[in-house]
Amino acid sequence: MRSVSPVTDAEVDIVLPCLNEAAALPWVLDRIPAGMRAIVVDNGSSDGSAEVARAGGALVVECRQRGYGAACHAGAQAATAELVAFCDCDATIDPGAIAAMARMILDGQAELVVGRRRPATLRAWPVHARLANRELARRVRRRTGARLSDLGPVRVARREPYLALGISDRRAGYPAETVVRAADAGWRIVQSDVVYLPRAGRSKVTGTVRGTVRAIRDMSAVLSR
Repeated sequence: MRSVSPVTDAEVDIVLPCLNEAAALPWVLDRIPAGMRAIVVDNGSSDGSAEVARAGGALVVECRQRGYGAACHAGAQAATAELVAFCDCDATIDPGAIAAMARMILDGQAELVVGRRRPATLRAWPVHARLANRELARRVRRRTGARLSDLGPVRVARREPYLALGISDRRAGYPAETVVRAADAGWRIVQSDVVYLPRAGRSKVTGTVRGTVRAIRDMSAVLSR
């Protein structure tokens, strides 16, 4: 396995969209790599997530507009580091995996690195969500030519060029639009494996059939534009 060079201070801000993740946040924040900053974007939590995040040393951004894309956009705008990363804060992914992804950007291997989820257990990624993701990834490959097999929640890019892409979706279509706009801009897009764990608490998207249907609808709308 290739060794990962240390990421220096102020190189990476990790945006963590958050809706009622108080139970998972301590685990996630304890695993933020040295030299990286956690930006927890509170998207209307009622369980004290913002207070837990502040106690854990994160920068907390309040985002009143509901939606995954709205939270990601608010976090990216609040970021100041050279690189911006995105990761779920439900304890399904160890943010330590972002170090290797960031190094791929800094080493000039890609302009956008997307995490490819590798489930640690069968229950980590429900079958309905996995099948939906596979089909959406196929459609994104056909639309963009990017060799991706997952439209997962972990992504890393240089912050200023990323914001310049002008991603406009504010719902669950945000990851798909990220790849589409990056591909249209001529970016090199690569995957990096990340371990996918059973989430802490109740899922709001891929762990439920309703959430999966909503994500399919939003991503399909992006791909049809």
